[in-house]
Amino acid sequence: MRSSHRRRRLLTATGLAAALALTATACNSGDDKASGGSSTASASQSGDDKIKIPDDIKNKLKEHGIDVDQWKNGAWKNWDKDKWLSEAKDFVNPVIEGLWKPERMKSAKDPDKTISAKDAAADQGVSDPDPAPVEATAEKTPYHRYAAPVGKVFFDSPEGSMVCSGTVIKDVNHPGKSNLVWTAGHCVHAGGSGGWYRNIAFVPSYNDQGKSEAELGNATASEIAPYGQWWADWASTSNEWISSGDETGGAGAPYDYAVLHVKPEQGTKSLEETVGNALDVDFSAPPAQNVSAMGAWGYPAAPPYNGLNMFKCVDQPGRLSLDPALPTMYRIGCTMTGGSSGGGWFRVVDGRTKLVSNTSIGPSDNTWLAGPQLGAGAKALYENMSEEYGGR
Repeated sequence: MRSSHRRRRLLTATGLAAALALTATACNSGDDKASGGSSTASASQSGDDKIKIPDDIKNKLKEHGIDVDQWKNGAWKNWDKDKWLSEAKDFVNPVIEGLWKPERMKSAKDPDKTISAKDAAADQGVSDPDPAPVEATAEKTPYHRYAAPVGKVFFDSPEGSMVCSGTVIKDVNHPGKSNLVWTAGHCVHAGGSGGWYRNIAFVPSYNDQGKSEAELGNATASEIAPYGQWWADWASTSNEWISSGDETGGAGAPYDYAVLHVKPEQGTKSLEETVGNALDVDFSAPPAQNVSAMGAWGYPAAPPYNGLNMFKCVDQPGRLSLDPALPTMYRIGCTMTGGSSGGGWFRVVDGRTKLVSNTSIGPSDNTWLAGPQLGAGAKALYENMSEEYGGR
């Protein structure tokens, strides 16, 4: 899909990687057209392991014929269309302790249907020529020293256990104590054809030592999840993704972003305190031509990768337009595959690394990635999550 004869840009990731490293607080364990609304959902669980669901959500569950008390004991596996919760207020994600065992994490598949773009015609809107492929490079280990905020997002879908990538972001209303994770909308919600995914959990610095599949056979839980598992008790994605997203991104792709509020499966410290770092989000949506380099981090899971190791690509971004009526997306050359979906895109602003996008779609030949520009709509989604749920 791209020309391989363009001279590849030789860009260094040094500036980006330096600011991704963890801090001393860590423990060992442009024009914005995306100004539409966002959808937020919540659920919680009390200390006695009894599901506590707000009355409005409980009533909605009953409308769907779902027994609240049976949900955590396996009723979540019911994916019948009339019982697949789609509206924002329907989101239910109670902690099921021990569900994401190391072997279940390793067997989680990439959501490949959401990272393959339909042919994007060059004459649709403003699209730059396909970028030259940039070979993804393995992140140095241990990951917490070089890319502390990056991790994996696990979830269950009708197709089975799935995996994406995510990034710990700062919470402006709770400095130093953020429990917010940035990822893609298609990693939490199926879009117009479905509803919320289930058992959504985040594992920062997954497989911190970058061990091989054979080595992970004898790995301890702490080696696989050095900072533990963090369950989403609130989730927010754009209304555009919920209404228009589909298996190939669709019209929802330029709005394919999400924010999770998480809580630890065990413990009381915040995610930021535990990991030791979090990134600010850049909502200025700078034009691609004004940015010299963007880097994408994630855990690609489709061949030739296996989802166990963290990779990165750094390139000068270009523009991708899926339709003249939709916001233009960023695009970079990158060979990462499915599983890297939701992974953060970073750029250096005044010497500081900030999240500026996330992996959304890419072609079937895995030569580039595209991500949404984060403008007013994404900022409103983030601010609502911070103000309404950040301190809970």
